[in-house]
Amino acid sequence: MKRKLILAFVSGLLAALLGIGFKAVMPLPVNAQSPTLLIAAAASLQETLKEVDPLFKSANPGIAVNYNFAASGPLQQQIEQGAPIDLFIAAATRQMDALQQKNLILTDTRRNILTNSLVLVVPSNSTLGLTSFKQLTNSNVKRISVGEPRSVPAGQYAEEVFKNLGTLDRLKSKFVYGNSVRNVLGTVESGNADAGVVYATDAKISNKVKQVATAASNLHSPIVYPMAVIKASKNQSTARVYAQFLTSQKAQAVFKKYGFGIAK
Repeated sequence: MKRKLILAFVSGLLAALLGIGFKAVMPLPVNAQSPTLLIAAAASLQETLKEVDPLFKSANPGIAVNYNFAASGPLQQQIEQGAPIDLFIAAATRQMDALQQKNLILTDTRRNILTNSLVLVVPSNSTLGLTSFKQLTNSNVKRISVGEPRSVPAGQYAEEVFKNLGTLDRLKSKFVYGNSVRNVLGTVESGNADAGVVYATDAKISNKVKQVATAASNLHSPIVYPMAVIKASKNQSTARVYAQFLTSQKAQAVFKKYGFGIAK
């Protein structure tokens, strides 16, 4: 009997030791791996967020970040269709309002972070002598590149400017629509349009265009960039960390460098 008890004790001890050893070499569960965020952001933020990215990763080395840059309208649609996006930064309130109405964002994370202005650009070698938006009605201006107003906020703002100037109907036949503000910029850079309407920050990054006019702020809705964490995100707490970093002095210094204003 004593021998059986000893054997049982030894067997139990070995089993316990083996159990401890087995647990020690078990791989980490999948949910313990470093999170990877997917940020959906307006096309006009591309260079800026790429410069902010290493600053964020230096401060948060355990977090990986991927980006999806496009016009705010298509990004809104992707979120509505269930794309695995964690944080959305739009170039207008319209798209964020639509997501909020459908209960697709965490409303307590929504805030305006940036501002911008709308400008008229022409190819750097243009000889048209344009100095104002009103001059786009001139007969020597044949093609004007603008964003598609239903999906591209810069196009929405441009349409508002032309409506308020009373020139929209006369200009529509000249419009060459772009699927993002960067597409508009590229059309002007290539000379496939005589002029285009983009953000001041877009004009600043290109040496192939020159800015010839700035739209008065009372001619269009305020240009603000709202951000919010997506309600369906599986990385909500990490997305909040990223959102908070965008309001830091380091991130804001980059935004200012590229010509953005900081929303109040």
